[in-house]
Amino acid sequence: METAMQGTPPQEHQPAAYTPTDRTVPTRSAKRASYDRELVHSILDEAYVCHLGFVRDGAPVVLPTLFGRVGDTLYVHGSTGSRPLRMTGQADPGLPVCLTVTHVDALILARSAFHHSINYRSVVVHGVAHQVTDPEEKRMALDALVDHVVPGRSADSRPANGKELAATAVIRLDLNEVSAKLRTGGVNDEPEDLALPHWAGVVPLRKGYEAPVDDPDLAPDTKVPAYLT
Repeated sequence: METAMQGTPPQEHQPAAYTPTDRTVPTRSAKRASYDRELVHSILDEAYVCHLGFVRDGAPVVLPTLFGRVGDTLYVHGSTGSRPLRMTGQADPGLPVCLTVTHVDALILARSAFHHSINYRSVVVHGVAHQVTDPEEKRMALDALVDHVVPGRSADSRPANGKELAATAVIRLDLNEVSAKLRTGGVNDEPEDLALPHWAGVVPLRKGYEAPVDDPDLAPDTKVPAYLT
């Protein structure tokens, strides 16, 4: 999926991979890092929540929040009263941030406690966030945020009115300095531990959805939309 928002044209002539930097090359397990653009996008698009890190009053702060992707740009939303969103709108050069997402795909149970692990997919983005002030970009970004959670939902709900737009801030973070990191495979026990009488193996995890539950105040004859069934 090239964009997280339906109807937004993909960006053309983009290189197949992001350029590694000192901040995106891990000091441990560097062989697990990837800069493949399609892989990075797929990991981001599958996540509902990101963690946004920044420095406030000299101390680190990390906030969980929703986000959406349009091409090589991430949009993060929040209240106009929140500290990071106020900080991004103060002036250039914006707010230095680090944004992350992680998926846990399996538990790795080894014979030794030391070699227990997880299979995962993660993305780390470094950059400078700026507040979105253009009204059209802001509306587009909010549609992307809604469609990121449920594709097609923005066209099937009332758009934000002027009061709601005024109460909502959106920040933009470009995907320039970014990397993915993955662990796949099974147990990596030491050869001398293979004969130990402890179970070892992989416990796969998967995300699932239950049937939608109607709001008790639904208008008469309102059906569950096809994109949820």
